[in-house]
This record gives sequence, structure tokens and C-alpha cells, in this order.
Amino acid sequence: MTIIDPTSIDPTSTATDVTAAIAFLRERIAGEVLVPGDEGYDAASSAWNLMFRHQPVVAVVAATTADVTEAVRFAHAAGLRVAVQATGHGVARAADGAVLIVTSRLTDVAIDPARRTAYVSAGCKWGAVLAPAQAHGLAPLLGSTTDVGAIGYTLGGGMGWLARRHGLASDSVRAFDLVTPEGVEVRASATEHPELFWALRGGGAGTFGVVVGMEIELHPVEMVYAGNLLYPVEMAREVLTRWRGWVADMDDKLTSAVTIMNYPPIPDVPEPLRGRSFVIVRGCWSGDLAEGQELIDEWREWRAPEFDMFGPMPFSQVDAISQDPVDPLPAMVTTEWFDMLTDRAVDVIVGATAPAGGPPLVLFSEIRHAGGAMRRNAAGAANARGRSGEFLLEMVALVMAEPMAPAVAGHLAATRAALAPYVTGAAYLNFVEGAEKQERTAEGFREDDLRRLQAVKAELDEADRFCHGLAITPVAG
Repeated sequence: MTIIDPTSIDPTSTATDVTAAIAFLRERIAGEVLVPGDEGYDAASSAWNLMFRHQPVVAVVAATTADVTEAVRFAHAAGLRVAVQATGHGVARAADGAVLIVTSRLTDVAIDPARRTAYVSAGCKWGAVLAPAQAHGLAPLLGSTTDVGAIGYTLGGGMGWLARRHGLASDSVRAFDLVTPEGVEVRASATEHPELFWALRGGGAGTFGVVVGMEIELHPVEMVYAGNLLYPVEMAREVLTRWRGWVADMDDKLTSAVTIMNYPPIPDVPEPLRGRSFVIVRGCWSGDLAEGQELIDEWREWRAPEFDMFGPMPFSQVDAISQDPVDPLPAMVTTEWFDMLTDRAVDVIVGATAPAGGPPLVLFSEIRHAGGAMRRNAAGAANARGRSGEFLLEMVALVMAEPMAPAVAGHLAATRAALAPYVTGAAYLNFVEGAEKQERTAEGFREDDLRRLQAVKAELDEADRFCHGLAITPVAG
């Protein structure tokens, strides 16, 4: 898979003086080239999770795909590391001392309703894809919020509310357009650089170069039966164990979850929920609406929820299921996979999220039902290990004041330790951030798949300058 053409690099860009090199870069960039002290540098370098701060040598806010290529070639010539962000979600390693390429202005989307495909540029959020796709009765495999960058989410896998029926977002990709670590533009697909294509579909963002666009399949989805049933948090164990049995042999047209939610006492939360805790049955049925209602009626007949927010919904309103925040927040997140959700595991999760006699340290713990197409499509996928369990736990804690951080980190670590006897040991890497994302990279892949990823990495980036994503070190195959 030799795809690098070193002769394409402009020899004049080999200036060793950083100041002179940045001045040269500014002449070639249509967007912005920002260094510490420049107006806009802090905004361009901000991550969505306020726990992280980037301090790059230079931030390049690309206005065109050519800007990305120029920035990568500049970094290659100067021997600098490269980090990439669009919306700033999913930080693994801060871009300190690196070139940070910001793709948030690259937002072109093209829908082809006849082929049921979309071309998505590097900086697009899912909302910019969903709206025009829905105009044709189609939908991408987005996640729990339309406010996340489509490409970074997809490179890490991407488990959304259609996952059990159609698989992960990475399964729907037909082609990636990539700028390699040496600044060469290539297309990777099943027929063009297929090994690179395999690696990019689940092998993680920011590891093999800068993906400047992707072509994805769209799926016919218009109306769904979706939403939330909110029960008192005191019923958490009862609801979790009932849900565990309810989803056994469940039709793949339903992707569901149970969430223990501690709503913070802030104005952004609706008054009836503000400062209260609930256990929530949530999900999305993408089949016949009457069948979906019958399924959810089983819960209503079992116990009437305190708040019933389940019903027919245009898929364009899918954000209403998870109701994820849009504004940046300081948070810590962790994850685990289960093949079986034992009574003891349920007790640990409930106790860690809704403790008796004290304020909770966790905002929410959500257990998603996986399987279905997620598991069927895992054969041959780069991230086969990180997608093949039955139940996926995500725990999120807000850290509203810096002194809270050690207590929150300790609580999440203690919870994972208590769950250790019951988990698979695999990790879904889109649900971890910071040091844990890099430390647990190997847990997202089978040993042979990790070696294969390392071989692709060695071919593209032997110097490991794209080291701000997953910790996939270059090792020759």
C-alpha cells in the first residue's frame, strides 16, 4: 500500500525557522493561521469538553481542502506533530506543541437521493446531513445528537439509534478522502487503497491523516416511534432488570437503552425535571408505528411512567431522544461492555449513579442494547472487538469545579473496578476521552486487528506525528 509521493512536497516549505515558516504558510492558506496571542487563537484551540485545553504551536482554521493539505505539508516539513478537530468532541491528547488543523468551516454536503448517498465534508455536524437527507425520506446513521461532527464520530465507529437495524456509522461509508501525513491527497474505498479503507472504518480519528470528506450510504427512515419513559429513580433496579429481560431476542428494528439520570438543578433543565433523578427507558423503533406502540405499551401497562415522552416522531427530531447538551461542558466519561448484565452489575451501576444519602457524582449512566446489525457487521471490521458485546455502559460525570476532579475520577475508577468481574474487557473508544482513550486503545481491537492497524500506520506515518488520536503506534507488518 505505497501511496506516498514525497516529490509532491514543495521544497520551499522546508524552512527550519518556525516564524519564517508560519509566515510562508499564511501566504498559502485561504483560511486563518493563528499563533498564541492572535485574536481567535483561543477559540480555534478550544475543545468541546472544557476539561481539555489545546496549546498548539499554530492553529490552522481551514477554509478549503487545499488549506488542509498545505497545513499537513507544513507540519511534515517542520517535523511537527499534527492534531485535527472539527467540533472538538472526543479529545484523546491535547495538541500542545503541535499543528492543530481545525476543519469546522468545511461544511459542504451533497445528497444523491437516487443512489441514497451523501458526501460529507470534514467539518460537518450531523444536523447538516440529516436535514437535507430527510427531505428525501432518508437518514444517515448519526448518533445521539446532531451537534457532533459526522466524520470524527464515524471514524470511531458511531453507535446511534438505528444501530441494531443498520449497524455502526462506519459500516455505511463507501469512501474516504484523506490527506496523508506527508500531505498527499488520496481516496480510500473498497477498491482504492482497501487496507487504508479498512483501517479508517472504526480505526479512529486523527491517526492516519486528515479525512477531508466521506461518501456514506443513507437509509430510508422517516417516521419512528421513539422517546423516553421516566420512572422514579427508586425503581432503577426494577426497571433495569425488567428491561434486561424485555430486550432478549428483541427485533432489530428497536435500539433501546436504560438511563439513570440525575438532572442538575440549573435553569436549562425543564422545571418538572430540575434537580430530580429518574430511571429512563428510551429508544427508537424504526418499523411499523403501530408495532412500536405495542412494544412500548408493555411498559405502560406494567407501570405508568411519571413522564411519558414516547410516541410517533419524525426522524428529523431524533435529538429529542437523548436530549444531549449543545453548549460545552467540563465532563469525565468512561465505558464498559457486558455480554450479560448480571444482578450484581446492575447493583453496582445503580449504587454508583444514584447513591442513597448523598449527592451523586455521576450525571448519568446509560446502558445501551447492542447486538443486531452491530454484531453481524463486525466480521472483518477493524473494531470488531469494540462492538461485539450485548450491553454497552456509558457513564458521564460533570466536573463543574476543578477541586471536584479527583473525587469524580476516583469514583469512576472505583466503579469500573467493582464491575471488572462482569465486563468483557473490550472498550468502545468513542465513549472515552483524554488519557483513558489512549490508555485503553488496545481494548478496542483484537490483537490481530491492532497489529494490522499498526502496519497501516507504519506505512503512512512511521514517525507517528499523527499521535493525538488513538494510541496506534507504527509497527511494520
